[in-house]
Amino acid sequence: MNNRTMRILVLFDLPTATPAERRDYMQFRKFLIRDGYDMLQYSVYSRITANHDDANFHLSHIRCHLPPTGSIRALLVTEKQYASMYILLGRRTATEKLLKDNDIVEF
Repeated sequence: MNNRTMRILVLFDLPTATPAERRDYMQFRKFLIRDGYDMLQYSVYSRITANHDDANFHLSHIRCHLPPTGSIRALLVTEKQYASMYILLGRRTATEKLLKDNDIVEF
């Protein structure tokens, strides 16, 4: 594969109706944070990876920590694609603020 920096976006919708479901939700969320993901929005987490192979490694790591129910999706994008994201309402995250001003386009 190529050596382009990638981002993994993890989007999830997990049930929280029962104590067991809330525990599963918290365990999954804590796993993401321990594995280097930053919260972009509620239930949307992002992680930078060195390249496509590294991204696939982290995806396999997520697969090992999936809760028993819910919906979890992952999207791989290049850092250039990620930087072209528009923030239509709201503010940059603390992690995004570390980037140079021209790395993120806002409207």
